[in-house]
Amino acid sequence: MTDARTPLDAAHAAMEAAPEDDAARLRFYERLADGELFLLLEEESDGETLTPRVFELEAGPMILAFDTEERLAEFSGGISAYAALPGRVIASRLAGQGVGLGVNLGVAPSAMLLPPEALDWLADTLANDPAEAEARPEEFLPPGGLPETLLTALDAKLARAGGLARAAFLCGVRYEGGRRGHVLAFVGAVEAAEGALARAVAEALTFSGVEAGELDVTFLPEGGAAERMMSRVALRFDLPEPAEPESRAPAAPGSDPDRPPILR
Repeated sequence: MTDARTPLDAAHAAMEAAPEDDAARLRFYERLADGELFLLLEEESDGETLTPRVFELEAGPMILAFDTEERLAEFSGGISAYAALPGRVIASRLAGQGVGLGVNLGVAPSAMLLPPEALDWLADTLANDPAEAEARPEEFLPPGGLPETLLTALDAKLARAGGLARAAFLCGVRYEGGRRGHVLAFVGAVEAAEGALARAVAEALTFSGVEAGELDVTFLPEGGAAERMMSRVALRFDLPEPAEPESRAPAAPGSDPDRPPILR
């Protein structure tokens, strides 16, 4: 087995150490969805279609993925065709097909088999879009009573959203009519990315294990009055600047989220 411990190994170990802890299990699935996986293919991709290598097991058909290229090579014993894809893309492509996913089999402490039902659940969870609503805030307050697991999940999500917004402000809010809650306001967001940012926040809430949790999301223009009021009391998240591309090399199969690969 490879020696280097990966984030997926850490999430898996935390889940195994606390089998009754729903929050630990949710964090493992979040790590699986957000991380890049190397999917073992039957043959090299043509750029549009991927043909995973299918293993017929007693429990049913299974395809294999690994969280590092080295682990894939160790399993296959050499050079093999593969595609690098986010776990969420693999789950969405396999949903409803009755195919399971083997992760890091035989090469890592995080080795496990995910049955089709687990992939269906993950795909459904990731596909849930936040509900839209309208409310008029009357007062912004310092955030309070939020679990550390949620703050950690938000920090991790926003760290991967570089270039989609300048910053985000988390604070308490009292709305017209008396309803209280918390709101995360993105400042300087790219308009086309607003849906993705809202979903990322919803996922952070779901996978942090906060039962019946609610966190409103809004988008503010830069330099406005609302930003100034929130900045006095809010917890601020600065999103990283987008990384400059190193080259114009052809994109790897499946790397374009607007053109997800077809799994056959």
